[in-house]
Amino acid sequence: MNKTVIIIGAGGHGKVIADIIEKSGDKVLGFLDDNVPINTNIIKEKNMKVIGKFQDTEKFINKNPSIEFIIGIGNNKIRKNIAESKNLKYYTAIHPSSQIALDVEIGEGTVVMANACINTSAKIGKHCIINTGAIIEHDNIIEDYVHISPNATLCGTVRIGRQTHIGAGAIIKNNTDICNDCIIGCGAVVVKNINEKGTYVGVPVTKMKNGVNEL
Repeated sequence: MNKTVIIIGAGGHGKVIADIIEKSGDKVLGFLDDNVPINTNIIKEKNMKVIGKFQDTEKFINKNPSIEFIIGIGNNKIRKNIAESKNLKYYTAIHPSSQIALDVEIGEGTVVMANACINTSAKIGKHCIINTGAIIEHDNIIEDYVHISPNATLCGTVRIGRQTHIGAGAIIKNNTDICNDCIIGCGAVVVKNINEKGTYVGVPVTKMKNGVNEL
């Protein structure tokens, strides 16, 4: 039976999720967004509109108790705050072109985008984003509310802490841990554990302090 899904967030990330839902054979009812007027047509070719605000979730559940939601917002902190503010039934969006090993665990509300690869024994938490072309190698642990950006590569037995953002094209060496609430810059290379939250850039990475690298 096809699922009916409402996307929370009507920006670009939400539009990508809408495409994944449709390619998976399920139905997008519309978008909820507090900052976009109701009836705004977000994807004109599909007539997918903003149908309400976040506070309207109960109204749609009352009409259809089986309805599912997914948070289409890239910011990890905002996604976490939304997910923890209401007890909703969340949809997990997995693009048909992604490659996922049979024993991989994926938490509710997570998005796996086109051409992503998640290899054996990896565990992906709740409300994560595994973006286009990202590689999650064997035995990785990706905790809740993490965003792995396009074409990032996580080698074997990597752990990424909650709310951390891995930038596009970044490379994380095997057997490496990164703590909660970090930002790893685009194209950065991480070759040893990161145990202190912050922003890290470069090859290999160094921590930024007041907008400059901390050498």
